[in-house]
Amino acid sequence: MQQDILHISDTVPLTLILGAMLLVGWFSHIAGEKTGIPRVTVLLVIGVLAGPDLLDLVPEKVSSWFDQVTHLALAMVGFLLGERFIGRELKRSGRKVLIISLGEVVAAAAAVFLATQLIGLDPATGLLLAAMAPASAPASTLDVIQEKGASGPLSRTVLGVVAIDDAWGVILFSLLLVLAQALDSDMAPVSWMLSSLWEVLGGIALGVILGVPMSWMTGRLREGEPTLLEASGFVLLCGGIALWLNLSYLLACMALGATVANRAKHYKRPFSDIKGAVEPFMVMFFLLAGFKMDIDMLPSLGVIGLVYIASRTVGLVGGGALASSMAGADPVVRRNVGWCLLSQAGVALGLALLVEERFPEIGSKILPLVIGSTIIFELLGPVFVRWRLKKAGELPS
Repeated sequence: MQQDILHISDTVPLTLILGAMLLVGWFSHIAGEKTGIPRVTVLLVIGVLAGPDLLDLVPEKVSSWFDQVTHLALAMVGFLLGERFIGRELKRSGRKVLIISLGEVVAAAAAVFLATQLIGLDPATGLLLAAMAPASAPASTLDVIQEKGASGPLSRTVLGVVAIDDAWGVILFSLLLVLAQALDSDMAPVSWMLSSLWEVLGGIALGVILGVPMSWMTGRLREGEPTLLEASGFVLLCGGIALWLNLSYLLACMALGATVANRAKHYKRPFSDIKGAVEPFMVMFFLLAGFKMDIDMLPSLGVIGLVYIASRTVGLVGGGALASSMAGADPVVRRNVGWCLLSQAGVALGLALLVEERFPEIGSKILPLVIGSTIIFELLGPVFVRWRLKKAGELPS
């Protein structure tokens, strides 16, 4: 019977599988609204169940989509992060939010790296885990604040921080990734430095160079005409050139988005279009991440997973409190802001997949750890947000 199921699954048209995956994404959205379970968690669990370690419902050839889907989804995510990071968003956020966001990002990465070294992990693995620690899930936090109608200094600060902390996190990830490469290779220091500069600065330069003509073209068509073609074309072109030239395509697409956000007259149009276009790719991305989950590795990662979860929590809570104090924020913000930043979702998984692509041996261990911790943080993160907002007295009675 099992052989018959496997035989049938290998002959299923890919179009049918694609349609089923998108409908599963729709189902996860409905299920999340009804149950309160984050959609990301629903998609990951469905992916794990349908994967080869359990029900094995998906043909093996579907796994070949994974790298391309990851590149497409993260290129668009990087572009959207660029809108938040520079210019208008920073002016709206203010000095306090900038200090707090940068402080909690650095503190989370430092706490995870130090903790992994204390339990004897090699420095390269420690750096890669530290690089993923700051990534958050703005949607989960935003949903809680809007759903509960929260208002006050803590709510305003949290909304500002989650709007830009993933952008800081991507920059830190790119820097720690090249540092981990240096530790894991036999390259001479000069060669490593030149390679790192090419990957990081070259990616930023590419995004700016392509961002100038994209900014000029945005909104040049008649009013009401769609900008999806030009926006998606530029984003994917930027990501593709970066991959071709061995540049950081996340930084390239983020620089592209930042340039457009600052220079384009009708800058909201391309970002709005990309937000709609990225949705199907994100659904496939989360499902495929679940398919790749190696359940057999979870027991061996138990201690490392607990250390990662605990140290990331300590880093966010402690870093948020310290940075809030340095920024002169209200006491209610200092005591609570870090607890409201624990949720972690798509960006962290994307970074883990980039690590697996660049460091196959290390990445094969990191990916299931990050998937497992993402499910935990996605489930607990909104609970902590509600708790701290209530403690701060910012929830309506």
